[in-house]
Amino acid sequence: MPTLTYRDALNQALREEMQRDPNVLLMGEEVGVYQGAYKVSRGLLEEFGPKRIVDTPIAELGFAGIGVGAAMGGLRPVVEFMTWNFALLALDQIINAAAKMLYMSGGQIRVPIVFRGPNGAALQLGSQHSQAWESWIAHIPGLKVVAPATPADAKGLLKSAIRDNNPVIVLEGEMLYNLKGDVPDGEHIVPIGKAEIKREGSDVTLVCHSKTLTVAQKAADQLAEQNISAEVLDLRSLRPLDEAAILGSVKKTNRAVVVEEGWPHSGIGAQVVDLIQRDAFDDLDAPVQRVTQADVPMPYNKFLERAAKASPEKVVAAARKVLYLDGD
Repeated sequence: MPTLTYRDALNQALREEMQRDPNVLLMGEEVGVYQGAYKVSRGLLEEFGPKRIVDTPIAELGFAGIGVGAAMGGLRPVVEFMTWNFALLALDQIINAAAKMLYMSGGQIRVPIVFRGPNGAALQLGSQHSQAWESWIAHIPGLKVVAPATPADAKGLLKSAIRDNNPVIVLEGEMLYNLKGDVPDGEHIVPIGKAEIKREGSDVTLVCHSKTLTVAQKAADQLAEQNISAEVLDLRSLRPLDEAAILGSVKKTNRAVVVEEGWPHSGIGAQVVDLIQRDAFDDLDAPVQRVTQADVPMPYNKFLERAAKASPEKVVAAARKVLYLDGD
């Protein structure tokens, strides 16, 4: 199985889907001549030409709206935002047009569009460029939301998103583009709405997604050194959520820690905890713990930024708490 970076896996998905379906096009800032801010669209302009790889002005509301109109007209646009922080300017089209059109047209008008780009914090980009958008976007009915954590999932979920007849949000971890992993050749599809156990365990479930998969895996390694067996469940899809996978894992381990990149208030983790306490309450041996970003705008100072982010050490402490190993 070939080893690819996360960015090359996304590139492969785009190329394969554009070869398969002439209605698929990519548009966004610097996706063509510059080959993408993160080089995800490298080589696509040369292969598919400027009518299908479209460089846009710095006008997120405008080109998001063009994409929605193109989708309503029968095309399958993939709209790239240089960062999801810039998508704040396009939310009217994403939420009030793309997400609602099928409902408001009485099922007559579908909007098969993908909005994708880097999400969350990188390194010292300041608070305005370091926001995790999961809970904002997943709150909206009419949108599907995925957050791949590995190159294989990046390819498989993007291909599924492009083929879906509904608007799909693809949140790509900004620190994941150089991550390498095995990626199947050809027709590799990851269904939207399906979580995956990335590591089997018996003592505690670590629920995570996107960049926090790495955090959870490192925490699981540290817990293993303490003879604690942690199961790592990667959500992959945030809307719809794989409720059966979450409940199945918690019923096996009887304890859970939810790890996320966003802020604690009204976060994705709160949704997961609600599910667990509602449908797996009798299986719990301890209250569910959450590990999130600190409830502050992301600091620019690198030491404060590091302190604000979810970390393996914070996850280990939360796991030990649900196992009552520190006197609590």
